[in-house]
Amino acid sequence: MIIDLHFHTLQYSPCSYIDMEEGIKYAKDIGLDGICITDHDSNEANIYAKELEKKYGLMIVVGTEILTYEGDILCFGINEVPKTKIHAQELIDLVSSQGGVTISAHPFRNNGRGMGELIADVKGLSAVETFNGNTSSENNLKAYSIASKLNIPCIGASDAHKIQNIGKYATKFFDVITNEKDLIRAIKEGKV
Repeated sequence: MIIDLHFHTLQYSPCSYIDMEEGIKYAKDIGLDGICITDHDSNEANIYAKELEKKYGLMIVVGTEILTYEGDILCFGINEVPKTKIHAQELIDLVSSQGGVTISAHPFRNNGRGMGELIADVKGLSAVETFNGNTSSENNLKAYSIASKLNIPCIGASDAHKIQNIGKYATKFFDVITNEKDLIRAIKEGKV
C-alpha cells in the first residue's frame, strides 16, 4: 500500500491552500491507497475526515504535526494535542504512553523546525521522515543518513500545502492498512 503520511488542510492549517475534500479526492485520483492529515498542532479534522473516507473509499488517518522546542514531530494515536509547547522527549513519551507513534518531520529543513542531529538525543522515536516533498534532496539525504545510522524506520511524505504536491513522496506499507491502528502497528514494526 502507498500512503502519503503528511498533508495539511486549509481548514486547520493556516499555511495550507488545500481544501480537505479536494485534497482527498486528488489523492484518490492519483492512485494513493491512503492519506494522513497532519495539520499543525490540531487533530480536529477527525469527524469530517471520516465522512470523506466513506464518500471516497480512501483510507484516511488524522494525526497532527506538533512543534516542540527541538523541532516538528508527526504524531499518530495521540488523544489530545498539548496546550503548550513541550520538549521532543516529553511528546515522544506522551504519545508512546497512549500507544501511538512519533515521526521526526523534515529533520534537516533549513527553517528551524527540524530536529536535525538532535534525533540522536531522544529515545523512542518511531520513524524519521527521510523524504519530504518540501525539503531539498541534500537535506532529505541527511535525514536518511541519520535514520540509517540509528536504525530508525524511514518514511516518505509530501508535506503538501498545495494540491499538486500530494503524493510527491509517500510511504510503502507491506501490510494492508485499513485504519490508524494498522498504521501505528506497521510503523512500530518497521514494516515501511
